[in-house]
Amino acid sequence: MTDDAAAWNRLAALLPEPEAQEVRDCWNIGEQEAGLGLLVSGLLVHQVPISETVRAQISVLAETWGEREALTPRILQCRGDDAPANLKLLEHGGASDDQPALGPGQDPAGPVLVPWIACTRCDQVLMRAHSREGWGDLSYLAHHYVITSPDLATTSRTFPVQSAGVAFAALLEECAEPTNDR
Repeated sequence: MTDDAAAWNRLAALLPEPEAQEVRDCWNIGEQEAGLGLLVSGLLVHQVPISETVRAQISVLAETWGEREALTPRILQCRGDDAPANLKLLEHGGASDDQPALGPGQDPAGPVLVPWIACTRCDQVLMRAHSREGWGDLSYLAHHYVITSPDLATTSRTFPVQSAGVAFAALLEECAEPTNDR
């Protein structure tokens, strides 16, 4: 079993049966997009409390499977567990009114860095890099991912497209202190 499948099964286990089995079945038949929708719906319907780390993990899976934009509003509605958190999902949807202005040192012709997940211990931020489309909206998919310094001015690490999970794992590993939120 791959790490992705193990993580998927851990998330599915948050739900009562038979919903958990439906989510596991989606992985087994290659319908991850549908499984993510079922997972988030189940968390909402059953008011399952989740940690901020779990919320971020679901967001990363949604990014990986092209469902982040559609699922983010619902992921943010999931009930929190009220435990102290080492991560914070910063995302507030994809509406054009919510799109960020250029950050410090960003080239107007270059990618726009969108804050995504912050570490509350060290204040580093995992960001998605998007291009701005001709009509002003950001590209649907990220071009790459970066971890920035707390002031968002310095990029400490860059990750290629389709490496959202690797970038997230690197953010988790950046701080030497163990987390109480994993």
